[in-house]
Amino acid sequence: METIYSDLKQLGAETDLPKSPEDAVLERVSNPQADVAYCVRFTAPEFTSLCPMTGQPDFAHLVLDYVPAEFLVESKSLKLFLGSFRNHGAFHEDCTISIARRLVDFLNPQWLRIGGYWYPRGGIPIDVFWQTGAMPEGVWIPDQGVPPYRGRG
Repeated sequence: METIYSDLKQLGAETDLPKSPEDAVLERVSNPQADVAYCVRFTAPEFTSLCPMTGQPDFAHLVLDYVPAEFLVESKSLKLFLGSFRNHGAFHEDCTISIARRLVDFLNPQWLRIGGYWYPRGGIPIDVFWQTGAMPEGVWIPDQGVPPYRGRG
């Protein structure tokens, strides 16, 4: 029987962590509630990547909010995509914006924002924020809930 989930390849299957963000396969399903404007939030409090200069690990708390249109991102594929940054060398800004742009290109949501709350390296936290435009009216979009840096935890 054909469903909106029939094309998913990773969910319910053993799937290796992709070696790089370029190798990661995002999957999507049709939004069965596309006639309603609502916010979806994904939080990745243990995101990791590598400093491109030193190879040392960088850690972030990512908060991704989007108002879907025709498609929803499948969460396991998103988890694998985010995990693929574990061995990827890029600055905080590049990682954060690359994640958001890939999702915007893939999903074409009504609206998307990302907050990259990076833990300090060299004594300075670097937080990165981006959104596709003004928040849509009539949609409840809560505060991201990550306090300014004072020893996050």
